[in-house]
Amino acid sequence: MKYRIYLDDVRTPIDNDWVVVRDYDEFVTKVQELGLENIETISLDHDLGISAMGEYHFNVSPNYTLDYNNITEKTGYDCAKWLVNYFYNTRDKVSHTEVDGEFMNNPVEGFIFPTVYVHSANPIGSANILGYINNFLMNEDKPQTCVRVRIQHT
Repeated sequence: MKYRIYLDDVRTPIDNDWVVVRDYDEFVTKVQELGLENIETISLDHDLGISAMGEYHFNVSPNYTLDYNNITEKTGYDCAKWLVNYFYNTRDKVSHTEVDGEFMNNPVEGFIFPTVYVHSANPIGSANILGYINNFLMNEDKPQTCVRVRIQHT
């Protein structure tokens, strides 16, 4: 059985097939517990607390900027970065091949990584997560499949 993880501090998906986690620590624990090979999909919210929501409402909306120094809790962006690091820390190291004097990364063998979506309303936070995951996928010579989605929720 493959699992789907939904990270959000407030919303709960209507489809109860999702494993719901509410913050960074729960996310890390659940991914480690289930294992990447058993996770089919992850959907990330960006703002996981009061300070992130405040940063969104007071800076992103009027100024279209996001200052992570104003956010005290970990965000969905932190979860995305942890997820990529976890992938590399639990897999064989990337090997390098020299081609015409330049070193090329050989993608990790047995690439097992869940499909990652973003369902955050925060446009800057969403873009940060999308860019991070898609750059990782591009670096691994995989299709850039991380997109923004709407998942029905309560």
